[in-house]
Amino acid sequence: MGRLFYSLLAVISVYGGLVTLMFLFQRGLMYHPSANLMLPADHGVPEMRQVTLNTEDGLVLTAWYRPSKKGRHTLMFLHGNGGHIGHRSGKVKPYLNAGYGVLLVSYRGYGANPGTPTEENLIKDGRAGLRFLKKIGVQIDQIVLYGESLGTGVATALAQRKPVRALILEAPFTSIADVSQHRYFYLPARYLVKDRFDSAERITRLQAPLLIIHGEKDRVVPWKFGRALFDLAPEPKSFLSMPNASHNNLYEFGVASKVIDFITKNKDRPLNNRL
Repeated sequence: MGRLFYSLLAVISVYGGLVTLMFLFQRGLMYHPSANLMLPADHGVPEMRQVTLNTEDGLVLTAWYRPSKKGRHTLMFLHGNGGHIGHRSGKVKPYLNAGYGVLLVSYRGYGANPGTPTEENLIKDGRAGLRFLKKIGVQIDQIVLYGESLGTGVATALAQRKPVRALILEAPFTSIADVSQHRYFYLPARYLVKDRFDSAERITRLQAPLLIIHGEKDRVVPWKFGRALFDLAPEPKSFLSMPNASHNNLYEFGVASKVIDFITKNKDRPLNNRL
């Protein structure tokens, strides 16, 4: 009996230690910034230039921008949890070539930017991007918000309050709590998450046309989460399911042309101003 008791005590202690470690170090598991950001030309987009974004809490962030050609919309791109904006240059290149404006928002803590990434802070950084575009004369109904992976949580949070032209979500989730519970099924992960990015709750207030893109072989954010988020969203909405794509290779399957088709289809659609 004594041996069994101490065995159970050891298991409980180890389990409790895992829970504690996950809670304490979760942001280190969640955010993976890179600091070796160079100039736009070094990353293959010489047509873009460095600009600065001023956040509401006093930070100055570096971002990349290229204005649109006449009659084209502007994509504000909100990237995922790893790397930096230079790693997304190939992804935005087709939109630059098509004449769209592009603002690549770099979060605090990414590239050479100061600050610490959290849900609240990344949303502040997104708002700084919208203010930058407004300041230079880009109207809100000319902005397409594009979120990639973790950036879908930022984009959805912004779009619920702004009548943007469209919202495009690449490999989105219902919430970080849901994805964490799926990944760490042996822990009470859902209840430990600090940065929840509850897109399932926010998407119900969406005012813009929605396109969700998801690879059916995605093991980082499984396809089921993107589909569940789509089911919660109001019309108009479209779901682009890519049978052979995983999390990071969607653009190898012609996604850019589908995105351009979606923007073109919705460029003159009356916007919903419910809020």
